[in-house]
Amino acid sequence: MRHTISILVENKFGVLARIAGMFSGRGFNIDTLNVGPMLDGRFSRITATIIGDEDALDQVIKQVDKFINVLEVTAFSRGQATERELVILKVNAPAAKRSEIMQVCDIFRAKIIDVASESLNVEMTGNANKIKAFLDLIEPYGIVEMARTGNLALKRG
Repeated sequence: MRHTISILVENKFGVLARIAGMFSGRGFNIDTLNVGPMLDGRFSRITATIIGDEDALDQVIKQVDKFINVLEVTAFSRGQATERELVILKVNAPAAKRSEIMQVCDIFRAKIIDVASESLNVEMTGNANKIKAFLDLIEPYGIVEMARTGNLALKRG
């Protein structure tokens, strides 16, 4: 089962390594992992999408919550959070195919952020399903390179 967890931590050396070690030690596969600073630079938010069962998830949350530098741990249930990913692609885009690629980008509200003679760099944000659908349609044109953030989430309301 796939779970999204948000962990508010102090910016201290080794915190991320200890948390990632806890997940792997409990048999979770980390599907995506993001870390970014908060407005107050003393803190960061770790967002992890992990694979594992409910019992192990509860145990991991209790263990992570015990770490000194962890301020808050939130496990999101389905529909409890707004979730987004960012993907940046370099796509083969010869002149004959460029307008088709641009139409696919328009449908998904993706932005073309760089144009070269034979390629386009495109950025797109959305939930995991939207990203997958976009990639499925763009892939036949030829994805040269891809960078993807993985999941970010904040609690609704």
